[in-house]
Parts: sequence; structure tokens; C-alpha cells
Amino acid sequence: MEKHLTGFVTYIKDIVYGANDGIITTFAIVAGSFGANLTPKVILVLGFANLLADGFSMAASNFLGSKSGNALFRQEEKREYDEVKNYPDKEKEEIREIFIKFGFDNQQAQELANLTSNNENFWVDFMMRYELKMNPPSAGSEWNSALATFISFVLAGSLPILPFIFLSASDANRLLYSAIAAGVSLFTVGAARYFVTRVNWLVSGLEMLLIGGIAAGVSYLVGHLISAII
Repeated sequence: MEKHLTGFVTYIKDIVYGANDGIITTFAIVAGSFGANLTPKVILVLGFANLLADGFSMAASNFLGSKSGNALFRQEEKREYDEVKNYPDKEKEEIREIFIKFGFDNQQAQELANLTSNNENFWVDFMMRYELKMNPPSAGSEWNSALATFISFVLAGSLPILPFIFLSASDANRLLYSAIAAGVSLFTVGAARYFVTRVNWLVSGLEMLLIGGIAAGVSYLVGHLISAII
């Protein structure tokens, strides 16, 4: 039997989005603060403040966005039920046209339309998927998406801060170790997409590493320039 993706991997978009943003924004703050010659204590305060505040903000935005999308689906679904009941001939014609677009001839499309219209729930589900291009949301999906975003953001985003926790303030390599932690994390998260998307793991990893590296580099330069000007 063919195995399909289930469980937490169905939220891979939220996990990658949260982890990627957590690593980039946290390391950007660390790099910018280091470039501005701020003390390790200040860097830690800014890093953890961003980690929790931005993580919660992202999770809340994800929740509200998913909830709005789910509400829109239910609204359109109700409208489709009303149209199926009140304008069945028109809806059957729309089904027939959809089947024709899939390559069926007129007779086959008409027969399939007749079969589809015999089951109201399947009829509406078919229209939602193939006319409106909307897939039904799973129960509690908005909460699961928000939680996946928050957890991945906090866990992945905390890695660039670790060198400033465990290394002494006199260690000049703290930023280097932070950059290595961020780089390895970005590459790992990007490469892990392979298990879901089957896109080349090396390309996926390098893609995330490049984007994160650019963001961190810009942040460091801005912090250094502002510190020099002020």
C-alpha cells in the first residue's frame, strides 16, 4: 500500500517557515548587536526578547491567517450547498465542463456529471476542489499550524544565542560560533525539506543558507555602521 504523508510532516511549511525565520532574525539581532559593540548581557536580552516576542507574533499571525482561510472555506462551502439545491442544472453543467477540461468527451463528461450529482456531499466537495481550488481544512489545523510555527521558531532560533550563554565574555570567537550554529541550522532545516518535497537536499540546504547569510550579513553591517556614526 502506498504511504502518504501524515502527522506533523503535513505542517512542514509552518515548521520550515518558523525555523527559518527564528534562525535568521535571532542571528541578525545577535550579529547587529555584536557589530554595534553591545555587551554580551545586552545581546542575550535582545536575543531572547526577540525569540519569544517574535515567535509568539508569528504564531498568532499564522493562527489568525489560518482561521480566516478556514472561515472563508466554510462560507464558500455553504454557498455551494445553496447553489446545488437551488440551481442543480447550472451546477451540473459546471461539473460537465470541468470533466471536459480533464480530457473527457461530451458523453463521458455528462455521465460523470450525472454520477457526481447523485451524492450531494461529494458534489459540493468536488466543486470546492476543482472549481474554487479550495481544499477542506482539518479540524484544529489553525492551532496546530500556530503551535508548529512557535515551537520551530523558538527551538531553531535559540541556537545562535547558545555561544553567548556558554562561552565567557572574553572569548572573541562567540560571533563565529554563533554564525556556525546558525549556518548549520539553516542548512539542516533546508535539507530536511527533501523528506517531504523530494527536492535535492543539497540545493534546498544551500538555498536556505544563502538567504540567511545575506540577512545576517546586512544586519551586522548596519549595526557596525550605526555604531560608528553614533
